Amino acid sequence: MTNHPILNTANMSELDLLIATRRDLHRHPELGFEERRTAGIVADRLRAAGWQVQEGVAETGVVGTLRGSRGDGPTLLLRADMDALPIQEESSHDFASTIPGRMHACGHDGHVAIGLAVAERLARSRDRWRGTVKYVFQPAEEGGGGALRMIQEGVLEGVDAALGLHLWMDVEAGSIGVVEGPMMAASREFRLTVRGRGGHGALPHHTADAVAIASQIVVAAQTIISRNTSPLDTAVLTFGSMHAGSGPNVIADVATLEGTFRAFRSEVIADLQERLAALAQGIAGAMGATCDLDLGERPYPPTVNDPAMVAVVVEAAANFLPAERIRLDQGVRTMAAEDFSEFAIRVPSCYFFVGIRDEAAGVIHPHHSPRFDISESAMPLGVDVLEQAALRFLNRETPRAD
Repeated sequence: MTNHPILNTANMSELDLLIATRRDLHRHPELGFEERRTAGIVADRLRAAGWQVQEGVAETGVVGTLRGSRGDGPTLLLRADMDALPIQEESSHDFASTIPGRMHACGHDGHVAIGLAVAERLARSRDRWRGTVKYVFQPAEEGGGGALRMIQEGVLEGVDAALGLHLWMDVEAGSIGVVEGPMMAASREFRLTVRGRGGHGALPHHTADAVAIASQIVVAAQTIISRNTSPLDTAVLTFGSMHAGSGPNVIADVATLEGTFRAFRSEVIADLQERLAALAQGIAGAMGATCDLDLGERPYPPTVNDPAMVAVVVEAAANFLPAERIRLDQGVRTMAAEDFSEFAIRVPSCYFFVGIRDEAAGVIHPHHSPRFDISESAMPLGVDVLEQAALRFLNRETPRAD
């Protein structure tokens, strides 16, 4: 068993343990596929609560399995992501990251803490539910494809449905947000390389200026959204970086652009990349250069919520919140991407947001910011809603066949 003070829980309230767990993980952030300390804590806590534990899934993932005492029933997957980000934290908290250049800047420390609290509640109440729960503590959500790796190693075998949550800055603390259908976007990264002819800055007529050509592509590409994408489809085409040149009087022969496509439908992503390739090659060719579009690895699909699973979450949330605190409007959606989508395209799922924004407390900074923080007072709501949703799903009556 890991030598860790948070395992000594006998004299701690659930709330104190929830916050202590989050702060401990925040002090010790680990990047994707490096979450060994985090995974050790998770495995030890699950075992202590009576879960069957499998470690080393997708390198550093942990899967806990628990059967209810009321007999056979459905199998529900619950998921919490564990990885941090390569960001230098800017915080005055006494629990700020102790590892230079690494930070829990997306709330995954809170997700793990909530997940462990839910797992321990389910273990204490197993005489109240039937079926099986698989609790997946996933590595490498932040671009590493950890969900797909775990699926390839079998975590979805026998699973009937899945639930997950995200602590979310765009929703006020004390509220949740969820919608049927697309909740988070599909995404794909790309690299576009312009190859021209370099030369002296005083002799531009002998060159094909890669910087000028790349700049034309960036400007023209904005019309792909406004003129080539249906106004009924929401989409984003972002250039995040441009690299070229070696000196002020040297015309660059190569310029590299990197960016991302985002949309709520995978088909739109395919259309965006096809149109960008044609536009960039046309501009480059007209200006005496060539252009290549290289796509990143397999894109994240959109995170699409199943209506029946959304109903389970909304009904659970109604036990704790008034109707005005349960946001069901389309404004809850985001063009951010999430690899919980890999579960959601395979089994009926619901992924919902637990609000953490608290302007009075200064908890306003966006995800992936060095000043990102969460309202810890919002975490118990995540525990309550996720546990109640799990119980409602596991104990629901299934229709009889005629």
